Amino acid sequence: MTDSQKLDLILSEILGVKEDVAGLKEDVAVLKTDVADLKKDVAVLKTDVAVLKEDVSILKQRVTAIEVHLENQTDKNIQLIAENFIELTNKLNQAIPVADKNLAYEVKVNYLIEKVQFLEKDFEKFKCQMAYS
Repeated sequence: MTDSQKLDLILSEILGVKEDVAGLKEDVAVLKTDVADLKKDVAVLKTDVAVLKEDVSILKQRVTAIEVHLENQTDKNIQLIAENFIELTNKLNQAIPVADKNLAYEVKVNYLIEKVQFLEKDFEKFKCQMAYS
């Protein structure tokens, strides 16, 4: 192999390397833009997370306030209402014992009315049978 052939071979190899380097430069440029976009997205994500943390902190405070209100106010008020309801029910039962008896008598009277109506129907049937016989 002559020196000229060797130089041509080296030159062709260098041209191939140059093409590879040019492709690599293009890939690096694309990579740089992608990294820049990624940095922007991460910055936006950081601000969103900071806002989210603040919102969660506010929400925790509100939930704590609601729990305290439920424990201190609502639970006590429900207990007072329940205790007073029991007392009122007992007083009502003492004040109106006749109402309980009236209800029992009303049920008995309704039963007797139904029984009389049933007997009247049977009697009418019996009368009709006697008339035709």
